Amino acid sequence: MSEVPALSIQNLSKTYSNGFSALNDVSLTVPQGGFFALLGPNGAGKSTMIGIISSLFKPTTGSVHIFGTDLLADPSKAKQFLGVVPQEFNFNQFEKVEDILITQAGYFGIAAKEAKPRAEKLLKALGLWDKRDSKSRELSGGMKRRLMIARALIHKPRLLILDEPTAGVDIELRRSMWEFMQQINIEENTTIILTTHYLEEAEQLCKRIAILDHGEIRINTEMKDLLAQLSVETFVFDVATPLTHQIVLTGVTDVEQPDDLTIEVTLTEGESLNGVFNQLSEQGITVASMRNKSNRLEELFMRLVDKSLHEPLSS
Repeated sequence: MSEVPALSIQNLSKTYSNGFSALNDVSLTVPQGGFFALLGPNGAGKSTMIGIISSLFKPTTGSVHIFGTDLLADPSKAKQFLGVVPQEFNFNQFEKVEDILITQAGYFGIAAKEAKPRAEKLLKALGLWDKRDSKSRELSGGMKRRLMIARALIHKPRLLILDEPTAGVDIELRRSMWEFMQQINIEENTTIILTTHYLEEAEQLCKRIAILDHGEIRINTEMKDLLAQLSVETFVFDVATPLTHQIVLTGVTDVEQPDDLTIEVTLTEGESLNGVFNQLSEQGITVASMRNKSNRLEELFMRLVDKSLHEPLSS
């Protein structure tokens, strides 16, 4: 028998009282233990979908099963499997950090004596243990984000939904948060669904991706298969000494010089990056560093949501 998926959404639709259709016959399956990206432009339907999964909204039609439990028929049991980190801070600003976790555990029938060691473990892992007796309103924005994650994990959910969890968080803190997320994904087999506007995070962390657009699933595939569709990439070369003339390169799609220390080269599939290095070297140009102008997933995402292109992407 095949493994029950962590999340199974079938023919899900949501039309609000004003007639706006946020979701249109959406079906989606997330396997157990995966790190899954759910992306889409603003207004695509992501928040509505997460709201339905977390029981904030009722769907117009369709079903949601969390580890095989029907969310509509047995919401209490289904939500035992689920942890959600929403975009907005929604805890008591005057409650102490540790107490917020203990209170949350109580909602799931977990006694304080059982919740305390779990809270200590989470707060230490997320760098908040020294703040356990502080009121949440005294925390920095990054600390509040980490507190939201700890609260969502206090009852040991098997499915964790992270809705823009690193919005406004500095790069160093984002990296430490993702290290922790990867750890619980691997060590505790926690299935994670991520929404983010930092597309490089999705590319780095997630093995599978679904893209919502205008309430419909446009893409639902393995990350590696989606990225394989990208045939054009732009590379930025930072040179060691200022350029004194216009660079000419052969065998490339395009070359630009934004300033006298930078060369941007666009390559189409089949064109050689090594050939670019060789030509620059022949012209006496030393490359100090090289990077992608934008990450690959971002380029694909922009192609998908640009309504002027209508360029089909296979799923």
